[in-house]
Amino acid sequence: MKITSIRPWLIKSDASYWGEFLFVEVTTNEGVSGWGEITTTTRLANRALCTILRQIGVAVTGEDPARIEHLWHKIFRSFTYMGSRGAAVECVSAIDIALWDIRGKVLGKPIYELLGGPVRDEIALYTHPNQAKFTSKEAVVREILDIVESGHTALKFDPYPHQGRSADGQPREQRDGYLDGSMTRKDEREAAELTALIRETAGPDVDILIDAHGRFDVPTAIRLCRSLEEAGQIDWFEEPCPPESLNALKQVREKVSAAISWGERGHTKWDFVPVLENRLADYIMPDVTWTGGITELKKISALCEAYYVPVSPHDAAGPINVVAGAQVMMTVPNFYKLETSEWNLGKYDHLIDRPLDVSNGSLKLTSRPGLGIEMNRDYLQAHEIELG
Repeated sequence: MKITSIRPWLIKSDASYWGEFLFVEVTTNEGVSGWGEITTTTRLANRALCTILRQIGVAVTGEDPARIEHLWHKIFRSFTYMGSRGAAVECVSAIDIALWDIRGKVLGKPIYELLGGPVRDEIALYTHPNQAKFTSKEAVVREILDIVESGHTALKFDPYPHQGRSADGQPREQRDGYLDGSMTRKDEREAAELTALIRETAGPDVDILIDAHGRFDVPTAIRLCRSLEEAGQIDWFEEPCPPESLNALKQVREKVSAAISWGERGHTKWDFVPVLENRLADYIMPDVTWTGGITELKKISALCEAYYVPVSPHDAAGPINVVAGAQVMMTVPNFYKLETSEWNLGKYDHLIDRPLDVSNGSLKLTSRPGLGIEMNRDYLQAHEIELG
């Protein structure tokens, strides 16, 4: 079997927070194809990745898709002198997931069986409320109760306003392209009040996870985390500072008592080693579509296991993101929960051949080979964004 093409599928979709998904299809000369995903957070990034993927496709055409580790390193090392992190490793991630999908289909096994077999029967989830519905106290309560009643035992939200504008019209956190990193006292107070309401509504047995989205400078992150600790029990404070400085993370870590979660912007095992060695996080949350694919997520999880640090994969994109992370977590002893963007994932139904079963707050994978899902090619073709 040989690889014949790598095809990016940039799809317009209301099911995506950013309005589009970027899927990747790897095809072979024996008619077996595999699917990956690499959806990023900006239109510019998605389009740049499409260009890179097409060039990678030229480089790996004719390769044996079963040589997953070999192809991971071949692609990764091709970018050594222009930066192997970031865009390069995200392309690796999508292709790697697709190669594992192919391998599972060829062998007739789900991917988790190829990674050592399951250590659990289903995948516990944490999820997000739809904060666009937070128009009143009563609306907040209803949204949180929907999550609790769906069987989820953990939820995550960002209590800090994103949409405010500075005097020069720039988004609150960005001025002249620079991350401002601050937060007003008023917004801080309202965030604490919202968190306290959600804790009261969810009750004492639901984990409350806070996402700071890597937006704050050191003193602001410390202040905000402390205010939420006072407002009500929180179970982690995620990405307090931008990921470029681990020293900033260390400063926050030393001044707050909440558990720290880190990792959605970590690329490859090498980014996670200093975080683990320096005890900078209580939870590690790599994204399978960004950190290096199934191959790398499994290795990062093993590193974390050696430190007794739980792994909780990040997911903010599409169905392949969810399922690929779950396939690995089926085999990981030190697993906490897998993220989903909503408690009801029916929004993905039109993209895949069968709905995902997330009843009672957990994902049930099937024994179908590979990822266990197939993409709806008719829908993809009808909604593909032409790049020229």
